[in-house]
Amino acid sequence: MKSFGRVIRLALQYRFSVVASLFCALTVGLLWGGNITVVYPFVEVVFKGESLHDWVDAQIADCRAKQAVASATIARTTAALKTSSEADKARVQSELNATLSQLKKERWTERAYLWAEPAIKRYLPDDAFLTLVFLIGFVFLGTVLKSLFTIAHTILVGRLTQLAIFDLRKQFFRRTLRMDLSTFTNEGSADLMSRFTHDMESLSEGLSVMFGKLIREPIKGVACLVGAALVSWRLLVLTLLVVPIAAITIRWLARTLKRANRRAMEGMAQLYTTLEEVFRGIKVVKAFTMEPQERNRFHNDSKKYYKCSMRIVRYDSLSHPLTEVLGIATISLAMLAGAYLAITKQTHLFGIPMASQPLSLGSLLLFYALLAGAADPARKLSDIFARLQRAAAASDRIYTMLDREPKVCDPPNPRPLLRHHKSLVFDGVTFAYTPGRPVLQNINLEIQFGETIAIVGESGCGKSTLANLLPRFADPDQGTIRLDDVPLPEFRLRDLRGQIGLVTQEPVLFDDTVLENIRYGSPQATREQVIEAAKQAHAHWFIEHELADGYETVVGPMGGQLSGGQRQRIALARAILRDPALLLLDEATSQIDLSSEQIIQRVLEHFKQGRTTIIITHRLGALTLADRIVVIQDGRILDVGTHDELIARCDFYARLHQIDGLDLRESA
Repeated sequence: MKSFGRVIRLALQYRFSVVASLFCALTVGLLWGGNITVVYPFVEVVFKGESLHDWVDAQIADCRAKQAVASATIARTTAALKTSSEADKARVQSELNATLSQLKKERWTERAYLWAEPAIKRYLPDDAFLTLVFLIGFVFLGTVLKSLFTIAHTILVGRLTQLAIFDLRKQFFRRTLRMDLSTFTNEGSADLMSRFTHDMESLSEGLSVMFGKLIREPIKGVACLVGAALVSWRLLVLTLLVVPIAAITIRWLARTLKRANRRAMEGMAQLYTTLEEVFRGIKVVKAFTMEPQERNRFHNDSKKYYKCSMRIVRYDSLSHPLTEVLGIATISLAMLAGAYLAITKQTHLFGIPMASQPLSLGSLLLFYALLAGAADPARKLSDIFARLQRAAAASDRIYTMLDREPKVCDPPNPRPLLRHHKSLVFDGVTFAYTPGRPVLQNINLEIQFGETIAIVGESGCGKSTLANLLPRFADPDQGTIRLDDVPLPEFRLRDLRGQIGLVTQEPVLFDDTVLENIRYGSPQATREQVIEAAKQAHAHWFIEHELADGYETVVGPMGGQLSGGQRQRIALARAILRDPALLLLDEATSQIDLSSEQIIQRVLEHFKQGRTTIIITHRLGALTLADRIVVIQDGRILDVGTHDELIARCDFYARLHQIDGLDLRESA
């Protein structure tokens, strides 16, 4: 529950909602107990044909009579104390002390009745039926008020819960965006989506019952138990002997439910993973007629989740019956003990004092009613165990991610970064995704500002990995990358990435307008600047003439309303608008037609001037843009030179050139 406690502390910062909800819960509890206490005047007053006026007079007279008896007893025992033997003195003294205590109690009781007498006789009716009307009206008014405060409490708890979850979602999203790229590539986004949705919803339900029923219902129960204790606290202690058994049972059930809920949440995350993979790869699924296999995989994942859910249902089904059985045991014990004391007019049970005087029928029925009033909140609390344990499991999963620190982070004292103007140097760079299996080994390369470098090699040789190290999507395991003689980790990530323009093989567009997609990364840009960037990317014509709403056209999820060439030119316009000092093109023309590729190459031939450009490609046309070509084989730089130099001296490059005109496929 440690993680869940952190969520509770997050909610407690909203002090007004917390205090107001506690006040409402306290009022509901007091009104709940107050309504039940009306049982006593019903039995002791109304059903005897009396009014409260008669009742208060009778109580005062009764107190005075008991005081007279007690005074006479005190006088008798005081006299007896003087003449009693040493053996009897202890007994007589004990009797005297008990009588003095009784006299003191009766005097306090008389004062209370005398204090209430003027108000009762002034404001309450002096008639049995009108007294009944008054008591019924009191119960009705109390119920209305209780309902109003219950509504207010529910609204306040809802506000408190939603504000806390709102803050936690923001924190979780902020931390997730800070995580390394490997967090998304290695673990996938489906598990994150499960934590953002299913786990957050479970946590919201847990917070709601925590500040709702878990506070309101115990207050109602405590109000009833306090009232029962005022009737006979000894009898109450006797009837609560089963509470330790209930506590042990509930503790075991809570732990079991938490484990079961954690497994269920992991099962839900796996369902998200399956759905994401199938929907993203639906074209491949249909092309290879794998629908039956995918249905079977989804069936197996759903069956696992079903089994976890049924385990939770079975454990949860125990909570209500256990609470009900223990509640009935408590009330049954109270009824047996109380009835014995009332019928026999005794004050002791098995030699143990239960009351200072025999219980009246009204007192006994009030005691039973208050116990029943305490049992109802206990019954309602039994329904929240599963939700609380589900919330605890969800908070553990959420804070496991929230507490992780990214490996790539800003330095404590970042150095200022001027616009790149000198060189980019890879000095002995080695990198591995898995320890012991390096993807890049001892990379040494110096690129001068304004130079265009093309990187070629077989699939999986480490070309894209090398490019990913520049914006610090990951850091080298060994070696250093320096920009203008300063190691990259000494710059703020925002400053470094602000100088880099990235165009990937699969251009990423968001479900927004063309204008906002081009402006993505340069939010301060004006509409005129966006249009100018689109013109440079040769995208303006098709945006204005082929799209229904021009720059205000919504491109759909992942840009699905556009062709591959259109998406790539919009992505290029986005990079142009950013005006980067470093341009990274990772297979930027590999997925588009020849016409679109020629347009983009003409754009790049002009745009690469005055900036350092790194092109990862397998297309011959793109190599014509390069000042030098870097050949990578098995994670090592095999050779560097111009196309003609490499054809002449590098057999591996010449062999690549002969294979479909250097038609290498997707890089590492």
